[in-house]
Amino acid sequence: MNSALRRTPLYSEHARLGARLVPFAGWEMPIQYAGITEEHQAVRTRAGLFDVSHMGEILVSGSAALATVNRIITGDLERIVDGQALYTCACNEGGTILDDLIVYRRSRDELLVVCNASNRDKIAAHFSTFDSPDARIRDVSDDYALLALQGPKAFDIFEGAGGSAEIRSGLKSFHFTAASVGGVPCTAARTGYTGEDGVELFIAPERAAEVFRALLAAGQAHGIAPVGLGARDTLRLEARLSLYGNDIDETTNPLEAGLGWIVKLDKADFVGKQALVRVRDHGLSRRLVGFEMAGRGIARHGYPLCDASGAVVGVCTSGGPSPTLGTSIGLGYVPLALSEIGSELKVDCRGKHVPARVVRTPFYRRPR
Repeated sequence: MNSALRRTPLYSEHARLGARLVPFAGWEMPIQYAGITEEHQAVRTRAGLFDVSHMGEILVSGSAALATVNRIITGDLERIVDGQALYTCACNEGGTILDDLIVYRRSRDELLVVCNASNRDKIAAHFSTFDSPDARIRDVSDDYALLALQGPKAFDIFEGAGGSAEIRSGLKSFHFTAASVGGVPCTAARTGYTGEDGVELFIAPERAAEVFRALLAAGQAHGIAPVGLGARDTLRLEARLSLYGNDIDETTNPLEAGLGWIVKLDKADFVGKQALVRVRDHGLSRRLVGFEMAGRGIARHGYPLCDASGAVVGVCTSGGPSPTLGTSIGLGYVPLALSEIGSELKVDCRGKHVPARVVRTPFYRRPR
């Protein structure tokens, strides 16, 4: 294994549990433990525990912190309150996506921005250009370990490990609060990436293994599974949650990616606003859609999408078998004329044109 790869504070736990470790965004990360399908089903039916400590964290503090972050992102932090989180993105001046982010509003004077591991250096550098005496910007990624506990039994396990029962009843979706697990202080957030309910725990790195083991021990009676990046990908795809580098990147804008709801064009100027106004006014030429394979074949990232005549009209950005639905699904960009529900496509699966149909997304919604 490449010695230059970084390791999270939980590396030894993954090795102890026999995880298959692979390079990912400069990190040595678990892709799977028992198997992707088994781990996927554990999250959907019971609970799964993820190490996402490779994510990046940028702290913005000072009297102009909120205004500064608002200048960088497409969303509007004035529309949320302290203790609330905002899913948003940062664009370049051309209106394409530098990264999708979650901004945790601790106060007007202090905000924590979580970015994708692959974009940590890029986003830290981008934010640093806005650094000022009134908005100090620091990359604090190494100050945090981050765990995600997801699934129908997540809160039973959290409470069994010593977490407060008030989190289950009192913490709303996309909110966060101070908490503890087995006496270890943490920040608990309800901002998951699987389509299931649960909590994300920001913990001091030196206490991460302690919490990881406590949650696994408390979860044994509930069928908990440690989960790798493989099942994280299949889970987020079923929930139609975008993956940077696949579904969104610096060649895509948030409007065509189905993320118009996180773009507030009526707020004060922000990076990329004028470009996105032009996109809105001129109209989209393509749209990211979900599709289901109607024939035998599996859609994969990069496979061409074709119209009925076989002409290439787009590309699959994410795809694979859906363990929950028992079908093969995918996301991809297609012209507007082929973006309506029920539109017929063909996926070029290594030279074989397999029929597919545009369907409503998300592919999966958890039972309420």
